[in-house]
Amino acid sequence: MVTALSCIDRPRQIAQTQCRVALVGFGTVGSAVARLLQARRDDHSLRLTHVCNRNIARKKVGWIASDVRWTDSIQQVLASDANVIVELIGGLEPAHQLVRRALQCGKAVVTANKQLIAHFGPDLLELARENHQYLGFGACVAGGVPVLSGLHDGLAGDRIVQIRGILNGTCNYILTRIEQAGVSFDDALREAQEAGFAEADSTDDIDGQDAAAKLAILARVGLKIEVSPQQVVRRSIRSLKPFDFEYAHELGCTVRQISTAKLKDGQAYLAVEPSLVSNDSSLARVVGSQNLVVSSGEFGGDTTFGGHGAGGDPTAVAVVSDLLQAARGRSRGVELPDHISAASCEFVTDQEAPHYLRFVVRDKPGIIAVLASVLASCDINLDAVLQKPGHTKSALPFVITLEPCRQKQLDNALARIAEFDFLAEAPVTMPILS
Repeated sequence: MVTALSCIDRPRQIAQTQCRVALVGFGTVGSAVARLLQARRDDHSLRLTHVCNRNIARKKVGWIASDVRWTDSIQQVLASDANVIVELIGGLEPAHQLVRRALQCGKAVVTANKQLIAHFGPDLLELARENHQYLGFGACVAGGVPVLSGLHDGLAGDRIVQIRGILNGTCNYILTRIEQAGVSFDDALREAQEAGFAEADSTDDIDGQDAAAKLAILARVGLKIEVSPQQVVRRSIRSLKPFDFEYAHELGCTVRQISTAKLKDGQAYLAVEPSLVSNDSSLARVVGSQNLVVSSGEFGGDTTFGGHGAGGDPTAVAVVSDLLQAARGRSRGVELPDHISAASCEFVTDQEAPHYLRFVVRDKPGIIAVLASVLASCDINLDAVLQKPGHTKSALPFVITLEPCRQKQLDNALARIAEFDFLAEAPVTMPILS
């Protein structure tokens, strides 16, 4: 029988067991997290208590519960009764100092900041352990796709030897538009910006820094190696054109920005680069802003994680999932995630693979023979030559596919080829992935 006293005590009991959440950063993801928390108010396990942002008066909205405190002071949040701080301001500073101070103050932390975890993850995890606090970062890679928890927990019994995937929705959107609509790179980028899939300055996405940070985190969690984003080889997608997709289709492939982390015989190769992937591959079927990650285990084989990797709502799902983990650890004494043990290893900067080599030339007799001679002198064998009609002779594109060779061999050949006066544009090279 429920007594009047128990009904009175229930709100007090709920308040004592609720995990109080402070949001620092109220942009696209922060506001999506707030909406999701508002929608879960009947759950009682999480309660939003603070929202912190610059120019807070401009950010304040009416759909958040009236008891939520709005502030532009990080110090006020650190001194509050919040149990968990959600860091969504991005960048390295002041995010790094905020997370350190929060952990030292005895607060759990959840973050979607890939650069922060890629650069300072091991140190922050150690600090979290020292202070008996939870540090959640599942939203740092692939948005709402639970790839990090899948690698850390779901595949813990296997030995992961390779992780390969599409980690940047902006690049995938741009490449999909070039492929499907035949638009230029600049027009596809502009479309992505107008659709909200790309920032005004998308350099980090296009040149691979964003995916490199995510790949470093994946490699640390999945391959269990110590790696920084600077150790990831990065190549831009800027020079790709519609006719690259035409030639790729001739080869039964398409072009995607592929992130690869591979561990073999104590050597690690990590790269983010445009690559040709077979049309039969799951990677080829990823369109728009979606993400996909394929982990290859020594015993369990391939496991695929896919879904919406960008946007406020998918990322908010990952953030709230981490918040629920933090709440369980606080209320039930669940063991907090252990420090991810990672070993040092040797890094290599190239791997052997067949390559796609595209030229745009001012046409004249003997060009193929000259190129073949240079490639042969670098111990590189030609596989095929493709040339589609309909292009002017002053800027004539054609493609040479190469038998497997190392990137260093190809770079040496390209350095010599760069001296020829028949080049109308710098050559473009991409690995052809099996």
